[in-house]
Amino acid sequence: MNSSPHTAGRSPLALVLATSLAIATLGNWPLWQALQSLGLLHGLVGWGLAAALLVMTTAALVALQSLLAWRWTLKPAAMLLLLATATGAHFMLAYRIVIDQSMLVNVLQTNPGEAADLASPRLLATLLLGAALPAWLVWRMPLAYGRWPRRLLRNAGVALLALAVLALALLAGFQPLASTMRNHKPLRYLVNPLNAIYALGLVAAEPLRRGSRSLQPLGTDAHLLAAAPGAKPPLLLLVVGETARAGNFALNGYARPTNPQLAALAQAEALLSFSNAWACGTNTAASLPCMFSHLGREGFNSRQADHENLLDVAQRAGLAVLWLDNQAGCKGVCARVPSVATGALTDPALCSSGECHDAILLQGLDARLAALPAAQRARGVLLVMHQMGSHGPAYFKRVPAAAKRFLPECSSNDLQDCSQAQLVNAYDNTIAYTDHVLAQTVAWLKRQQASHDTALLYVSDHGESLGEHNLYLHGLPYAMAPDVQKRVPWITWLSPGLLQRQPLDVACLRGRAGLPLSHDHLFHSVLGLLGVATSAHQPGLDAYAPCRASQPAVLARGY
Repeated sequence: MNSSPHTAGRSPLALVLATSLAIATLGNWPLWQALQSLGLLHGLVGWGLAAALLVMTTAALVALQSLLAWRWTLKPAAMLLLLATATGAHFMLAYRIVIDQSMLVNVLQTNPGEAADLASPRLLATLLLGAALPAWLVWRMPLAYGRWPRRLLRNAGVALLALAVLALALLAGFQPLASTMRNHKPLRYLVNPLNAIYALGLVAAEPLRRGSRSLQPLGTDAHLLAAAPGAKPPLLLLVVGETARAGNFALNGYARPTNPQLAALAQAEALLSFSNAWACGTNTAASLPCMFSHLGREGFNSRQADHENLLDVAQRAGLAVLWLDNQAGCKGVCARVPSVATGALTDPALCSSGECHDAILLQGLDARLAALPAAQRARGVLLVMHQMGSHGPAYFKRVPAAAKRFLPECSSNDLQDCSQAQLVNAYDNTIAYTDHVLAQTVAWLKRQQASHDTALLYVSDHGESLGEHNLYLHGLPYAMAPDVQKRVPWITWLSPGLLQRQPLDVACLRGRAGLPLSHDHLFHSVLGLLGVATSAHQPGLDAYAPCRASQPAVLARGY
């Protein structure tokens, strides 16, 4: 029911105040809960802090809605705020995430399959009670807007008054507010839904901040180094893992047998795990473009221009390049190279549940390799496989039933409904399945040794929280994220031909396996393994260079 401007009804200010107060109180339950758990609500100072935050949040929402208090905008805006508040509150409570620019980018890039994994009865109940029911009441409320000149003055006056109240509350509570936000930075990302509005503003302003810059070329001097007589062209298969944390890999000392097949290979072959590797982001949208960049984490985050990446340089050097995706896309990394997505495949054994298990990446791979341009293939090949890996919260969906090693497992995407043991079982099953897929990938690479010197490199994009400190999933701002969201596996297998081609000393590599590495090293390490020479390649950031003849030591660049 929408009233006309002249029918009887309540003032729009009543709706503005009601929704703003409801959102600031009930909708910010994650904030109040976090303050309580930190012991910040005790005594007069604590209650003063809570009062200041409540008044400031309410005033900000009143100011925002007052500017939109027109017949065709107020109710839709209030309903959107209620929906954003209910959704944000659910995920902040369920997974202890925070909402910042990086998290919002991740949300905006989520595909329908990933969104479906997040659906749960608890989310539905929250949306019904926290968004749908209040939205229906908002829609039914009769409002009298009056004539536009008077409405304009009232809207502006209420907005200015609300901003004045906000400023007074800030001044009154400045000391406890400043101390709290300085010492507990995640709290600023819990103010709901202002956190999402602010993040959305940053995302929208990003194109304006960067301007209409053209893509900067990289490695224009890239070329392949001359190989020894009789050497075969290189074939490097780079597997980009998803949400794999290094601490759950048996190769890195984990007590459970999550890597039985790779561990067996490591006994007799050149397979090693760098156990101290760190990601350049805590979610795929941040990490994936960064790990293929030549800039490193700090340079990538502060960049003033967009550059080509590792795949462009490899292609420019004359190599055949192919991206194979079993995920939600390459985030622009593969925009200028051939790519294949598995989303449309219907293999009954591997794609029966609406998505494909990672073994699908190996199906038809011989034909995909043969279809690459022959002239480039004769120089060398870079294949990239982007896994579904350990993508949560529905870990149980990532592994075929016959491959589940650790039971009982959590079979819900509402992780707090599962015991810690069940949750870890479900996650460890994804790591064990990755172990199987990587072992099968090595087997495929061995079959290519008649025509290529082959190698495997597996690096995950970021890690994961499994309930430690009551945190789940990933995506916390980097400075405040726990190590389990940032420390990732880095596994290498090198064929005898590749070892001789480089040449590389395996004992030397094993001796350096515990030294710090990061995504900063990936660009340079891949170019080094492929034998690509370019001024963009820094030997000091090549993880394998210290164990290659006449090469300098790696510069430590951990995070």
